[in-house]
Amino acid sequence: MTDTSLPGWTRRTFFAAAGGLALAGLVACTGSDEPKPKPESDAEPEETSGTGSDPERTTVATSVVPSLQVYGEPGDLDSPDDAGAEQLVLNRADEASGNVVLLALAVGTAWLHVQLPVRPNGTTGYVRARDVRQSSHAFAMDIALADHELVVTEAGDEVLRSAIGVGTTDRPTPGGEYYIKELLQAPDPTGVYGPYAYGLSGFSNVLTEFAGGEGVIGVHGTNQPELVGTDASSGCIRLPNDQITELVEKIGLPLGTPVTIRA
Repeated sequence: MTDTSLPGWTRRTFFAAAGGLALAGLVACTGSDEPKPKPESDAEPEETSGTGSDPERTTVATSVVPSLQVYGEPGDLDSPDDAGAEQLVLNRADEASGNVVLLALAVGTAWLHVQLPVRPNGTTGYVRARDVRQSSHAFAMDIALADHELVVTEAGDEVLRSAIGVGTTDRPTPGGEYYIKELLQAPDPTGVYGPYAYGLSGFSNVLTEFAGGEGVIGVHGTNQPELVGTDASSGCIRLPNDQITELVEKIGLPLGTPVTIRA
């Protein structure tokens, strides 16, 4: 993953002006069916404490403060007084789900190094441990664009494999390392998003605006199942509705799941 540093105040200005990243702007589809936040399922990640050093599990950081300050690299992840420069603020009120969810890359007693759901893709920063609730899980999602295939694993064991629709040549799905930042439920399960939509931390490299949003990449259902297995979207990942429903209702895929998108 590219550790892209934030260019100071310009990133903060961007957030103040841009507001939320609602999935009305998912780049895969058109239409007016805006997904709504999905109530949290019973399958929650386990709460954790300490350094989160288990290599088999992913640490997820969820903001417990309304406005989460993000900093440059501190000199010591275990020193609460050793802070880098403040770079931006992530507001829970700006998120469609009402939560700021981050994927932890490294965990100390005072600081967490986290991947951020901002442009450019792969941007990281540091948040104070006291400002987030830590949880963990063992899920991962791998997306092979050329094969039009998605595989979800838990602790290395496959739990779901599905054909998918991906971006077209002129509006491709961007490869890279991301994570699931939110889950929303569509008001019409037969609409363009299907019954559910997972919002990822990444954005289209081609579209900076889509349907009133900022070109967020998503994984969601579809009302065009015949196009699954083809290059048909504007960058999002389309799943058959029964598969996205299984991910949400049966498997309980948690927020903070790492997502690898490969060409």
